[in-house]
Amino acid sequence: MANAWEIIFRKGVHLPQIGWSLDAQSRVARSFISHAHSDHVARHPEVLCTPATARFLHARIPGQRLIHELPFGRPHELEFGVTATLYPAGHILGSAQIHLSSAEHGSLLYTGDFKLRPGLAAEPCATPRADTLIMETTFGLPRYVMPPESAVIAQIIAFCQQTVADGATPALLCYSLGKSQEVLLALATAGLPIMLHAETLRLTRVYEKLGMAFPPFREFAGREVAGHIVICPAHSSGLLSRIPAVRTAVITGWALDPSTIYRSRCTAAFPLSDHADYPSLLKFVELVQPKRVLTLHGFAREFAATLRQRGVDALALGHANQLDLFTPSPA
Repeated sequence: MANAWEIIFRKGVHLPQIGWSLDAQSRVARSFISHAHSDHVARHPEVLCTPATARFLHARIPGQRLIHELPFGRPHELEFGVTATLYPAGHILGSAQIHLSSAEHGSLLYTGDFKLRPGLAAEPCATPRADTLIMETTFGLPRYVMPPESAVIAQIIAFCQQTVADGATPALLCYSLGKSQEVLLALATAGLPIMLHAETLRLTRVYEKLGMAFPPFREFAGREVAGHIVICPAHSSGLLSRIPAVRTAVITGWALDPSTIYRSRCTAAFPLSDHADYPSLLKFVELVQPKRVLTLHGFAREFAATLRQRGVDALALGHANQLDLFTPSPA
């Protein structure tokens, strides 16, 4: 590569050589949006995303914008001789990685949030090769090893069934977009009726319009909640106050930390995550085979150090091991 990718990190990744940002958290001229969670979007006038993410953006941030909807695997020509291709990230439905290819700069893969292990409510994660890899490292410490999803789902179902048998109502706390739909599908064999928080229900209807089928559910109704499982966001204190006997369980990868159950003030915590755990992060780097890695989010500095110990050229964006403006030396 005669002129490697120039990468600026400031509330998102910016690529000045082509004038595009990646998951910019504040308004910019144009940005790739990997998925529609609130910490990855803003009111950009021009965006590039998958068709599913475009639907979620319309649902969550109404307004006029120029949207380039790009299906997975279809090359799209940007300016300056750069080709963009989106690949599934496995995080939520429609979540995407962007692969940029240029004769001048080489190839770059930006993961956004991703999960290498297969889930129930997202497309399987892809692992295209790239010279430069910018990857999220939320669970970038060795202690974050997720148990098998099947075992966690069995525990969640057992919690719900026992709670109902005790005359109480189980309330599962999870993000309204992505995690709630994963949990809803996981409860298909629970044998209990399910109620959804209004926002969770609204976004689940978008999933249905995108072709995903779910077990039966209905909107939350306080007077009829007995015997049901309730799925709602963690901030739903008003809804929870309307349930006479409620037992709450938070569904998050952070449940691997013993303190989570106390910090969340829940009866239980179950480690079902839509992010890659530590072994998956290492496996992803092995599969992509990058010449250099830039880590982002979570334990980015620690994971970059781990990669360097393994002989990989790695730095953490936004941390003391690099300047705000990072320009890799030519390979």
